[in-house]
Amino acid sequence: MNRSMRTLFGLTAAAAAIALTVPAMSSAANASPSSPSDIYDTSHAHDVTQARSFLFTYTFNDHLKVAGGNFTVDRRVFVTVKFNNGVTKFSRWVVARTHPVTPGGAIYVETTVAAPCYGGSNGYAQAYDEATRTWSPRLPVTICQRID
Repeated sequence: MNRSMRTLFGLTAAAAAIALTVPAMSSAANASPSSPSDIYDTSHAHDVTQARSFLFTYTFNDHLKVAGGNFTVDRRVFVTVKFNNGVTKFSRWVVARTHPVTPGGAIYVETTVAAPCYGGSNGYAQAYDEATRTWSPRLPVTICQRID
């Protein structure tokens, strides 16, 4: 097994363990203009039951890559990276697909955020499963910022 696959297996296992310990996001966050109008509405019943979604990150092509699992297969997922003050740095809709290593519907998104970046976590990544209308737990990330 090559080195990159061993790393991916390790990252997936570590992310699953972290996802079980990270608290859920409050529904009071601000929606970005490209998000659906009911994205923060938690009053509707969930008709699809599945394991809790999770995220993990790694560096690819000098960018932060956000990945995760346990989303609804073949359904849309809204991935966002925000500063801790709620300002959006990156967001995109993707479709969750099956993956041989990641459980449930998997997502792998290369962001426009430069990486690796050093320092403390100044932001977070999060994903919204459109089918279940639920957010993944917040995953702390470091968002690189230019200092001129």
